[in-house]
Amino acid sequence: PTQVQTAHSTIRQTLAKMYDEDIAQTVRIQYGGSVQPNTIQSLMNMSDVDGALVGGASLTSDSFTRIIHQSTPSAITTI
Repeated sequence: PTQVQTAHSTIRQTLAKMYDEDIAQTVRIQYGGSVQPNTIQSLMNMSDVDGALVGGASLTSDSFTRIIHQSTPSAITTI
């Protein structure tokens, strides 16, 4: 988990240097690693993780439903 926050923070800092702080804070940085029902909550509590790309865990309704319920409301984006 520490590596995830560090990587996302580095991305945000790089955006701030390349553009400005407003843009860095506006860009949504999503986690693209392994997301499971038992890891989603800690990921979504990280200050620089704005969402997650759920892969294989979305293939079963039970797993996907648990991920949704354990996510924070702001992490859920509809398309």
